[in-house]
Amino acid sequence: MTQPTSKYAEAGVDIDKGNLFVSRIKDIVKDTHRRGVLSDIGGFSGLFAIGNEDIKDPVLIASTDGVGTKLNIAKLCNKHDTIGIDLVAMCVNDVIVSGARPLFFLDYFSASTLDLDVATEVVKGIAEGCKIANCSLIGGETAEMPGLYQPGDYDLAGFVVGIGDRNSIIDGSDVSVGDKIIGLASSGIHSNGYSLVRKVMFEELGLDVKDTIEELGCTVGEELLRPTRIYVDSLTNLLRRYPINGLIHNTGGGFIDNIPRILPTGCNAHITEGTWPVLPIFDFLQSKGNIHLDEMYRTFNMGIGMLAIVASEHVDDVLHQLTALGEQPYLIGDVVAAKEGEGKQVVIEPAGK
Repeated sequence: MTQPTSKYAEAGVDIDKGNLFVSRIKDIVKDTHRRGVLSDIGGFSGLFAIGNEDIKDPVLIASTDGVGTKLNIAKLCNKHDTIGIDLVAMCVNDVIVSGARPLFFLDYFSASTLDLDVATEVVKGIAEGCKIANCSLIGGETAEMPGLYQPGDYDLAGFVVGIGDRNSIIDGSDVSVGDKIIGLASSGIHSNGYSLVRKVMFEELGLDVKDTIEELGCTVGEELLRPTRIYVDSLTNLLRRYPINGLIHNTGGGFIDNIPRILPTGCNAHITEGTWPVLPIFDFLQSKGNIHLDEMYRTFNMGIGMLAIVASEHVDDVLHQLTALGEQPYLIGDVVAAKEGEGKQVVIEPAGK
């Protein structure tokens, strides 16, 4: 007997394709599972037991994020296997700054019509990001929404839950005048400021993702799709050895908006230019896009993806440990006293001022 045509499929939503997608990614997802996972994908929810964690007073710490218009670059390059790393990174880097260890991750993938090959590549990237961050991908949602998205478009959101000890949560309350600010090198633009990047690269300069930029030593697409660095493993190891007074994920808002989020009242941050190598992509964007330096520091990470605030007596040890853990750390600034009525400001000045 011939199977009747699905009216839902005619409307643009193919349930059978969704089920096929789940079967395709089942092993990819399972490969991320760590101790504590109690369920496989395909159920209505993901189950995770937290009783195995050796924490006296456990607190769950959660974060959610996306990757913004970096998705447009993946589409232009027809390369979708690393954007999932960005998705995981944006979430887990937010959790680690509280001193928490990521436990599990969930993703949301929505599109006009599900392209099985593209969606599978995206999930492969998400799984790779979870492995780097040592967290488990335990579920997600895939939605076809014709009429809301243009053909070929898709969107991503990520959700992570971590765990920390209430007595060890990093909230900036231990930051004080005289502390030093250490910056950890980024891998590139990470996942912020891409609307401005696209405006400069494609609208103003008329470049294509396949064009090679001599100053960058690669194509536009290769530079713009560099995955966001995941700092979880390094910082988890660092926190076991040294007291860290503050951690800042240098994302949207850059230095100017992110550092004040952890500064206590009465403290300012003084950042010294020239104490770390600004990546070529940022020099290129600033010069070719005629972008004011203040806006650069408020939009991009400028080569520093994470910042740690430590007491001066621990600086040398922390720098040495981070280097041993594979990071590129730089002593880039100080916590200074604010004038009365001010505070929680970031001052960026050239060396020697």
